[in-house]
Amino acid sequence: MIAYNPKSWFTFIFKLHKADTIQRLFPMLILIGLYAAAIVFLELNVFKLSKEHLAKNLTVVHSLLGLVLSLLLVFRTNTAYDRWWEGRRLWGQLVNSSRSLAIKLDAIFTADDHDNRTFFAESISLYASVLSSHLAAESTRLILDEIEHPELENIDEQAHHMPNQIAMILMNRTHELLQSKKIIPEHLLFINNELTSFTDVCGGCERIKNTPIPFSYNLFIKKFIFFYVMSFPYGFVFSLGYFVIPVMMFIFYVLVSLELIAEEIEDPFNRDPNDLPTNKIAKNINKNVNEILLFQKNN
Repeated sequence: MIAYNPKSWFTFIFKLHKADTIQRLFPMLILIGLYAAAIVFLELNVFKLSKEHLAKNLTVVHSLLGLVLSLLLVFRTNTAYDRWWEGRRLWGQLVNSSRSLAIKLDAIFTADDHDNRTFFAESISLYASVLSSHLAAESTRLILDEIEHPELENIDEQAHHMPNQIAMILMNRTHELLQSKKIIPEHLLFINNELTSFTDVCGGCERIKNTPIPFSYNLFIKKFIFFYVMSFPYGFVFSLGYFVIPVMMFIFYVLVSLELIAEEIEDPFNRDPNDLPTNKIAKNINKNVNEILLFQKNN
């Protein structure tokens, strides 16, 4: 995730970043400019169409369709951001649950119970790290796909659901402590919400990861943008002339950039520049949990 100062206007305007869509779209912008130049040249110099030609009526159609397209793009970006923000909220919940569990265990275990303190400090930290890798895996994204993907067996190293494995280890160790009477039933109730919340967070993140925007909607909006942009110069050439070339390039840049941004943030668990820093959050959890369960007692 990119950290920045939102008040630095001029920095944003003149700075190019690897996440900036203009770098990704630059080759397409050149092709769009050449396409628009060819249309303008053919209509004005080859076919020599006049302002009274029927093609001029396309401007009215574009004005109406532009409103519809803007509404679709607003819905698209808002939906993508909602998914990004829900992912951040879930990882915030994981941070809070990890800290709360560590604080409660610190109150339960005695100062010299180094074995249990070390076990839970490592296991709680490991869950966040394993969940980050699990969500970045391609197999997690395609888990609900109706098509089989045998090739993923060679791509993904983990054969099992590793977050579940860590959650089972935590729960089993807790019940072992209960059976050996090192903790009492009240202690189990005391920490049960935090233990179960780990799986709740994992399920919520998987829901975001493996449930993309409906295919038909995604396909439709891409086709809509394509035909809207490609038909733009046919009608506006009579009012803009050769100025239709930069105007068309700018419209293409704005519309496609919105779609690219939505595509990037709708899956917040990849390794793209604007995705959630799950690895960094996992490291912070590790630091916080160790401070609570280990370092304070050692000091």
